[in-house]
Amino acid sequence: MENADFFLGLAQQALWITALAAAPILIPALISGLVIGMVQAATSINEQTLSFIPKLIIVGAMLALFGGSIMVLVADFTREIFERIPDLLQ
Repeated sequence: MENADFFLGLAQQALWITALAAAPILIPALISGLVIGMVQAATSINEQTLSFIPKLIIVGAMLALFGGSIMVLVADFTREIFERIPDLLQ
């Protein structure tokens, strides 16, 4: 029963880490897509590249800004998992 609780906690922590790692990239892309969509609807410009290129630039900028923090977050989580392995084997 103790291992089951451990793995459920680990799965919950993994989902939280995934959300924290994805949010700095996905939220600005979502907001920019919404703004560009409203501009396209208001001006009746239905060009697909008009919405793709700004989102691509924003995602690249967010990766440049937050990529290091995301990698530290994932690396710390991975290190913590590997440190817990001996406790599971006892």
